[in-house]
Amino acid sequence: MKAVVITTEGGPEVLRIQEVGDPEIKEGEVLIRVLASAMNLADTFQRKGLYPPPPGSSTYLGLECSGVVEAVGKNVSRWRIGDQVCALLSGGGYAEKVAVPEGQVLPVPPGISVMDAASLPEVACTVWSTVFMRSRLTTGETFLLFCCFHFSQSSSVLVSSNRGIGTFAIQIAKYHGARVFVTAGSEAKLAACKDLGADVCINYKTEDFVARVKEETEQRGVDVILDCVGASYFQRNLDCLNFDGRLFIIGFLSGVATQVNLRGLLARRLTVQAAGLRYRSSENKAAIVKEVEQNVWPAVAEGKVKPVVFKHFSLSEAVEAHRLIESSKHIGKILLLP
Repeated sequence: MKAVVITTEGGPEVLRIQEVGDPEIKEGEVLIRVLASAMNLADTFQRKGLYPPPPGSSTYLGLECSGVVEAVGKNVSRWRIGDQVCALLSGGGYAEKVAVPEGQVLPVPPGISVMDAASLPEVACTVWSTVFMRSRLTTGETFLLFCCFHFSQSSSVLVSSNRGIGTFAIQIAKYHGARVFVTAGSEAKLAACKDLGADVCINYKTEDFVARVKEETEQRGVDVILDCVGASYFQRNLDCLNFDGRLFIIGFLSGVATQVNLRGLLARRLTVQAAGLRYRSSENKAAIVKEVEQNVWPAVAEGKVKPVVFKHFSLSEAVEAHRLIESSKHIGKILLLP
């Protein structure tokens, strides 16, 4: 099969498409013939040597895909050859075939093309596990997310980036009755967030988001924050939270070290959590996938949550695709097609 290979650590130019061996199917795994793989910013960190795959996982890039079941391993009970599916991966999506544990496979939701379904597993599992399973966002609460950030190592400042987490989180939070606050770095991106259902859109380049959040909530603050920025926003995030507020950190784009005033944590009973998705056990991922199918897929089937796909590339155009995702000139997901 063909796969995109990282020939050495570095920029997009180190990616090459090569002939490689087919993946071996282990017990309890499904072999998927990939029709589309969705890109994530994490792919660029792996390419640079900063985000290695878990031990025993595929060394190829790609954390989510969609396609058709080509073979099943021993003790696989649900899936059959020919089923159209999408899957949460630990790696291997940038290839023509990938093997994945049965519990990390999802049916393609009704009304969604099999290719567009590739854009859903990683973002759905990330948002559902952090915002709903752990932070317990409920109807009537307020939710803040930073959906348009990307860290530039050359200038040590935050610049705009647009991953699928933001576009997905807006839709699923609105579906569950939350009031959604977002930040972005341009009016065009704020308009896109507004079109997806965001209630309060803040330009972080021209406004103090803490002051705006307090103004919009009568000085109370929001109930839940999903943050990928990290160090430089930690204190401001705490300042934004209501009593019993919950901050969930899923990235450290601005760094991992900071100083913080802990008084607010105690006085307002705040909760701070952090977690990734890729390094969880297959059993933990399967539990999240099961909840996603039960709680998110109905919203997708109803048309209340839709994939936001910006552009398609072929596998042979992976270099160009990586340049685009690092440029921040997109809104939504970028797909690679074998």
